Amino acid sequence: MSRTLAIGDIHGYLNALQTLVDFVSLKSDDTLITVGDYVDRGPDSAGVIEWLIQKFDEGQLVPLRGNHDIMMLDALDGGEWDGGWQSFGGDKTLESYQRRGTDPEKDGLPERHRRFLESDCQKIHVTDNHFFVHANAHYDTPFIDQPDWLVYWEKWFDPPPHVSGKTMVCGHTAQKNGWPLTIGHAVCIDTCVYGKTGWLTCLNVDTGEVWQARESGETRSGWLDQEPCEPVG
Repeated sequence: MSRTLAIGDIHGYLNALQTLVDFVSLKSDDTLITVGDYVDRGPDSAGVIEWLIQKFDEGQLVPLRGNHDIMMLDALDGGEWDGGWQSFGGDKTLESYQRRGTDPEKDGLPERHRRFLESDCQKIHVTDNHFFVHANAHYDTPFIDQPDWLVYWEKWFDPPPHVSGKTMVCGHTAQKNGWPLTIGHAVCIDTCVYGKTGWLTCLNVDTGEVWQARESGETRSGWLDQEPCEPVG
């Protein structure tokens, strides 16, 4: 039976992403939804985007755009984040591209990478029972009218149920205890992969099953409303 699997903020941790997808035993009829923040902080942002593009081109990935992805594009275009983006982990992103033989500050992003972030990534994705955003959404605003500042930047502040009756799945607000936060009608799956106690999370949105991985190769699993099992090295 096909699954809808949501993955939290990846932040350049390619090995954690690949380990997680292997741990989940991804099948060809599964749908992956990633909630954004593919770059910054981790060691291989360029590799993460390459991996995501491959899955997107295969028709298996629904990618959302995150605020860090926006910050990178803006900085490289000389916008508001020019000069400040690197202090939020952008220095690691530049290094990952330079190791692959390109310098985004001089040459810009590879064309396919830019097109992925600007055109392929969505602002909001809606299914029969859920909606997916990077950061947050206003409870009584239609999905098409949600403002950018809220969808990409607003932290989790115990959001009320959306008028659609659909469950919100989001990232952005790092859960530093390493486990997703659920309040029934909303779930945050950013589990701070870059932190000392953090993990990268994959959630089966229909069953509540959770799988997690670290850059080191550790994995663990559990259920959304229960404690996880012990990590496996």
